[in-house]
Amino acid sequence: MTGLVVCGLVLAMASVYGVLHQRRSGRVRVRGRDGDKRLGAAELGERLGERATLVQFSSAFCAPCRATRRLLAEVAGMVPGVAHVEIDAEEHLDLVRRLDILKTPTVLVLDADGRIVRRATGQPRKADVIAALGEAV
Repeated sequence: MTGLVVCGLVLAMASVYGVLHQRRSGRVRVRGRDGDKRLGAAELGERLGERATLVQFSSAFCAPCRATRRLLAEVAGMVPGVAHVEIDAEEHLDLVRRLDILKTPTVLVLDADGRIVRRATGQPRKADVIAALGEAV
């Protein structure tokens, strides 16, 4: 009987963790430690957008990265002055470490000066990305 109770508690805790993880994944948010960090064209390998830049950190084995790439390219095409830059996390480990990228895809929203204003870990939703761009401009 004790084994069933322990098993039930473990299943309940795992379910709560799963629900919380799913709700948090992909949410575009402000992170206090990003406030003073900036990225430039030299680090990105491409020019910054006139109004904002969407920087996506991806890896070759990441399935959500492909969907995120399509979503960000669509948003960048819809909003004038916004650029989309994709960075292979495995090839830019120094940048990944400096920016505390722990998971792919990770999307950074940069303002026109390259300052990080928002971050999403996991596949973001289109409406959240568009709202974050409104705050970056």
